[in-house]
Amino acid sequence: MAEVISVMDIDDDQNEGNISSKLNKGKNIATKATPWVEKYRPQSLSDVAAHKDIVETIDRLASSNRLPHLLLYGPPGTGKTSTILAMARKLYGAQMQNMVLELNASDDRGIDVVRQQIQDFASTQSISFGAKFAVKLVLLDESDAMTKDAQFALRRVIEKYTRHTRFALICNNVNKVIPALQSRCTRFRFPPLEAVHVTERLKHVIELERLDVPESGLKALVQLSNGDMRKALNILQSTHMASQQITEEAVYLCTGHPLPKDIEQISYWLLNEPFAVGYKRILETKTRKGLALVDIVREVTMFVFKIKMPSDVRIQLINAMAEIEYRLTFGCNDKLQLGSLIAAFTQARSALVAAAK
Repeated sequence: MAEVISVMDIDDDQNEGNISSKLNKGKNIATKATPWVEKYRPQSLSDVAAHKDIVETIDRLASSNRLPHLLLYGPPGTGKTSTILAMARKLYGAQMQNMVLELNASDDRGIDVVRQQIQDFASTQSISFGAKFAVKLVLLDESDAMTKDAQFALRRVIEKYTRHTRFALICNNVNKVIPALQSRCTRFRFPPLEAVHVTERLKHVIELERLDVPESGLKALVQLSNGDMRKALNILQSTHMASQQITEEAVYLCTGHPLPKDIEQISYWLLNEPFAVGYKRILETKTRKGLALVDIVREVTMFVFKIKMPSDVRIQLINAMAEIEYRLTFGCNDKLQLGSLIAAFTQARSALVAAAK
């Protein structure tokens, strides 16, 4: 008997096909929209870009079932959270969601959270369904933002539930973590990444994304990142969205940072032009290119370290620029501070002339 196919069946097949194509399209859009910081976050300990000695130590402690409480600290974008999450994936595998409690600065972490949520999680006995590591993990990201009361309450919780729970504290400023908590943890400092490691990771992303990045553009990315991998990837992605070729100029324009040639020109005016002429030209360049005076001061400071001048004159200039930068952070008038900057260089020039006689 011939099989009868109704119009309804054809419509259903077409609808299913349309739905699946829409879902696939949605997945592709979501993948493209994913920030590269998350897309290329290290998934295993071997993927972590730097700090191999720290990573190997933590891996060895975890593998031998001797993991202590951890305190990882250092500037942002150096791989602290990525290291802990990669270790947790290795230890717990598919059971990671059941065995790890992760809290960060976006969560409420006052004393009530420590007494209820953290204590409830830490006090319950873990049942590791096939997990290699039976001890549970509490991950407190940005723990330096916790209130003092919460930190004192956490001190006792750590002591009480050590038998079947480990705590990993992550922070930028270790001085804001109370000494009582610091003494209960093994501390690891994550310094800013070296240029070699940032370059290596950026090349990996550039290759996978098939980007057009000349050597000068890559060098600019590494320089502006200041050892912060997260910052480097964010600049790379935002520059790619603004320009097809990621050149040095495109990177600086995208971040609003003054170009090296602009800093050289401004430094030349500061060291050679009279006060009125220098003020007019720097103000005009600053307005035309949309530069922030605080960025100019920071870059000129680095330029001062490179040029030859007597030590006493250099000290005088650095002190003056440090004072100007401090005032700018409090929102003082840009034009007045620009005048102060030029005045400092005018005084330095007079000191140089006097020293030459």
